Amino acid sequence: MSKEAQRQQMSSGNGFVAALDQSGGSTPKALALYGVNEDAYGNDAEMFDLMHAMRSRIAGSPAFTGDKVVGAILFEMTMDRQMGGKPSATYLWEDRGVVPFLKVDKGLDDEANGVRLMKPMPDLDALLERANAAGIFGTKMRSVIDAASPRGIAANVAQQFEVGHQILGHGLVPIIEPEVTISIGDKAEAEEMLLAELTRHLDAMSDDKQVMLKLTLPETANLYKPLINHPRVMRVVALSGGYSRDEANTRLSQNTGMIASFSRALSEGLSADQSDAAFDAMLADTIESIYQASVAG
Repeated sequence: MSKEAQRQQMSSGNGFVAALDQSGGSTPKALALYGVNEDAYGNDAEMFDLMHAMRSRIAGSPAFTGDKVVGAILFEMTMDRQMGGKPSATYLWEDRGVVPFLKVDKGLDDEANGVRLMKPMPDLDALLERANAAGIFGTKMRSVIDAASPRGIAANVAQQFEVGHQILGHGLVPIIEPEVTISIGDKAEAEEMLLAELTRHLDAMSDDKQVMLKLTLPETANLYKPLINHPRVMRVVALSGGYSRDEANTRLSQNTGMIASFSRALSEGLSADQSDAAFDAMLADTIESIYQASVAG
C-alpha cells in the first residue's frame, strides 16, 4: 500500500521536495553555511557525522512533514543511517509522511561539448537493490548544461534517460536532472533545446512508465508546461541552482504546476548554534515560503 500512497503523494500532493543530498564535494560548503567550519572536524567521518546531525535536525523539526514537504532526497550515507531511532527512509515516511528519494549519481565528468555528463555508475544495480530494500521510492541524478550546444544537450539527455530506464527496471521512479547553469549567457537558448530533447525522449517511453524531472527555473515563465502536462511525467520539480531563496521563490511562483526541490535555499538562514526554538521557527518560515511558491498559480 505504501508505494501506491507514495505515488499518489508525489503525483498530486501539495508541497515541495526537500533536497538533503549534499555529497562529499558540497558538504564542507553546506556545513560552513550552517555555521560549522572546517576546524570543527578532523576527517571525513566526523564531517559526515555533523552533516547527518544537521539533516536529522531538519527532518525532525515540527514543520517538516508531508503536509508541505511531499518528498526528500537523501544522500547514500543518509539512507544507510538512522533518524529518530529508525532507518532514515522509514523514519521519513512513517513518522514524517515524507516520500524518500536517493541521490544515485557519482558526480560529474569533465566538461565536453558544453556539458558535464555523469561519471560512470558501475555499481548502480547493487545500489538500487539496496534502495528498494530500504524503502526508497525514487532516485535523483544530476548532470550539467553549460552552453546552448545541440550536440552536448542531446548527449546529456540521452545519458539521463539511459540510466533512467535502468532505474525504472528496478521499480523506482527516477528524477532526471539536467541542470542548466544559471550564469550562462545563452541560458534561454539552452532551455529551448533541453525542452525539445526531453520531449523527444518522453514521447518514446512506454505508456506504463513515468519519470520525474528536476529542472533549473527557466528564463521564460511556463516554458516547461508541456513537460508538466506530459503523461510520462509524474512531477516537474525546480532546483534553486544558486539563486537566493527569495529569487528562487519568485521565479517558481511564475511557473504553474512546477514545485520546488531546493537544497541551499532550504537551509539558508539555519545555524548550528541556534536554539531549537529559533531553528524550528526559521525552518517553519522557510518551508511556508517555499510551499507558497510551489502552490502558486
